[in-house]
Amino acid sequence: MNAPEKVTWKDFETDQEVRWCPGCGDYAILKAVQRTMPDLGVPKENIVFVSGIGCSSRFPYYMDTYGFHSIHGRAPSIATGVKLANPELDVWVVTGDGDGLSIGGNHMIHVLRRNVDLQILLFNNEIYGLTKGQYSPTSKVGTKSPSTPDGSVDLPLGPCAFALGAGARFIARSIDTEMKHLTEVLTRAHDHKGASFIEIYQNCPVYNDGIFDHVKDKKTAADMQLHVRHGEPLLFGKEVQKGIRLNPKTISLEVVTIGEDSITEADIMIHDETNKVLAQMLADIHAPDFPEPVGVLYCQPADGYVEGVYDQRIAVRETSGPADVNALLRGGHTWTVS
Repeated sequence: MNAPEKVTWKDFETDQEVRWCPGCGDYAILKAVQRTMPDLGVPKENIVFVSGIGCSSRFPYYMDTYGFHSIHGRAPSIATGVKLANPELDVWVVTGDGDGLSIGGNHMIHVLRRNVDLQILLFNNEIYGLTKGQYSPTSKVGTKSPSTPDGSVDLPLGPCAFALGAGARFIARSIDTEMKHLTEVLTRAHDHKGASFIEIYQNCPVYNDGIFDHVKDKKTAADMQLHVRHGEPLLFGKEVQKGIRLNPKTISLEVVTIGEDSITEADIMIHDETNKVLAQMLADIHAPDFPEPVGVLYCQPADGYVEGVYDQRIAVRETSGPADVNALLRGGHTWTVS
């Protein structure tokens, strides 16, 4: 028997012209996903990408796998159906902050609480791009857009905090242009058994350009990115001299500097990705008062929905025998139509 042919990231490219605006962060995310695929060891014919509606949702056209460009906000539900129909498939959901958290917010809640074995990539550019720049659920207060000409007064929704509240068991964050970091996070998400939720900071050069420059710019990145790694101290800064400490009086996180006010590395919190309380605290801190946490915020595996459905079907068959559609149709109330 011949060994399976080795694939490269180029094998996941399609013949379709990639049609995003010049400078869009989606290009970088696409490359990161394509470069991750060969290392996962999954046959191409077993991979499915499901998207909703939005700029990010063109993704399935550009992946040489099976794909489904579905309807607005419903990608999580359709992906659940795909996974239930064939649990052997490796199913990825691609969505945006509007598609996934506004129109599809209800569906996102339930796919996370059910812990369906999917990888969910949420591209967060804090704006509606496809429909010409309206503010989204993640837009900052004061965001001016066609739908908020005087500035948004809504408090923004935090995707990672949302996912935690919905019961997600794997939550991570990365950045579109951080190729190495993003591929590492994608691999971790794929290794997790259950629903994996990844928020990706993504630039929209047309309607919300530079919204994450303070995090991505090489001059400020060291001070504005907090790379969280399980079992390691929450340190950051150009000299790695700043850290995150739990203030015992307020029971809240604070930024401290090692060497000042008798602060030592022993005072710095150690990241524990299994600690949901810590994950909630990290999900709630943002610039300018804090660096933005990137990496795996929370990972606590649990039984999944698909396995539960199949185990139930097996148990029912053992006690009740195989299903009989004819008996079902004739076994209850019937109507005669003349």
